[in-house]
Amino acid sequence: MRLGIVGWVRNLPDGDVELLAEGDASALADFREWLEEGPPGSVVSRVVAENRPPAGHFSGFSAE
Repeated sequence: MRLGIVGWVRNLPDGDVELLAEGDASALADFREWLEEGPPGSVVSRVVAENRPPAGHFSGFSAE
């Protein structure tokens, strides 16, 4: 929310985390840096990113 990013995030059964995020390029770059470190206590082995055109369907960020 602090970065002004919108989209969703969900935990997958295999322990991976999947998300879709939309925002300006600078905010998304900052978000990716944070994702590569992860929250305290997490183990991040890799981050795979795919650039897509924004859908514009989101007004906030939610957990599914």
